[in-house]
Amino acid sequence: MVIKVFVATSSGSTAIKKKQQEVVGFLEANKIDFQQMDIAGDEDNRKWMRENVPGEKKPQNGIPLPPQIFNEERYCGDFESFFSAKEENIIYSFLGLAPPPGTEVCTAI
Repeated sequence: MVIKVFVATSSGSTAIKKKQQEVVGFLEANKIDFQQMDIAGDEDNRKWMRENVPGEKKPQNGIPLPPQIFNEERYCGDFESFFSAKEENIIYSFLGLAPPPGTEVCTAI
């Protein structure tokens, strides 16, 4: 399974850049394999991301902004969902991954 993080490498928005850096930095620090998919330089990536973010997760203007996170074809969420999962210590569940051996896992009942 490959985690795909859709980013815009040439975004003019400082807020988007910070969010992208936080997601990528967290994945790198925790040695979670992922691929960055650039939507700024690759029209196919942009089109795929926009078509595969579920309708109820799209903003009112209909155009989802990066970062958007997928596990292969399965939508995981946007930055806000990622941040919440990180804060709640359920990031592996959020990403659809098994936690590494020896990792404490919080499970909600």
